[in-house]
Amino acid sequence: MTSRAFIAGCLGTSLTPDERAFFRDARPWGFILFKRNTSDPEQVAALTAQMRDCVGWHAPILIDQEGGRVQRMGPPHWPAYPAARRFLAVNDPVERRELVRLSARLMAHDLKAVGIDVDCVPVLDVPVAGSHDVIGDRAYAHDPDEVARLGRAAAEGLLAGGVLPVIKHMPGHGRARADSHHDLPVVDASLAELRAQDFRPFRHLADMPLAMTAHVVFTALDERPATISRKVVQEIMRGELGFDGLIMTDDISMKALSGSFAQKSRAAIRAGVDLVLHCHGIMEEMVAVAGAVPAMTGARARRATMALARIRHVPEPLDREDARARIAAALALAG
Repeated sequence: MTSRAFIAGCLGTSLTPDERAFFRDARPWGFILFKRNTSDPEQVAALTAQMRDCVGWHAPILIDQEGGRVQRMGPPHWPAYPAARRFLAVNDPVERRELVRLSARLMAHDLKAVGIDVDCVPVLDVPVAGSHDVIGDRAYAHDPDEVARLGRAAAEGLLAGGVLPVIKHMPGHGRARADSHHDLPVVDASLAELRAQDFRPFRHLADMPLAMTAHVVFTALDERPATISRKVVQEIMRGELGFDGLIMTDDISMKALSGSFAQKSRAAIRAGVDLVLHCHGIMEEMVAVAGAVPAMTGARARRATMALARIRHVPEPLDREDARARIAAALALAG
């Protein structure tokens, strides 16, 4: 049966009977895990298998495993990874890039081992002075070209380990002076400024398989947030930035967007987004989202197929102990 154009979460470390029944009937295209869903490797592997059993195929399973303060799988069962900005302390740009790639390759190993095959990394946002710290050290740098270089390194590391990257938050969350989890950020920068800085990393990584939108208003483009703006999605993301991969919303539960879950979901789909992301696992909200989105057919199905085709089923070789030691030594030396 054809999947529907949404990604869903669940409430706990295993699926309830109600969740199983809903997922079997609603057929989300994919699933997403959070810290509440991860206790140990055996449990996570069992949960990902449960999710796929519900929909009857090897559906993609996502997570936000960035390192630093955004890491859904952490100690004691998984290593703590450095935040993106931490690598900027390494002076040699070649070594810096290689360490970012290596860190992402290690994360891919951790994720693949428990059935997770999509990581919502890299963050390609470019912070500016005075912006909200919701991005902060999740960003690789303040220079857009360095963000692009290190973002590509992270994406390459994930792909080498059989995990798909998601570039976020398109077309840029770095200037936002509010946290879109709680408020609607409004960015008043000119189109020239956005092109020179915010858009640049996304343009450089337009060949990536998946992207996540920003719940941000760009007054130079539209009065509506990017996630539900046809102009931003079609003219900027698809047109100017040249992104032909699969576009998902940021979490539709975030307070930046107003309206019911059905209204927000329909608005995102009308704007041209391929998939609606709902993270909280709250049943009545998921039911509303599922009822508002279309089936995965046509262009969105083509993009989904192309994205999943990028998964490398035999990851490149990796000496994990040597890789971890190399990263630790380099960052200790950098101070």
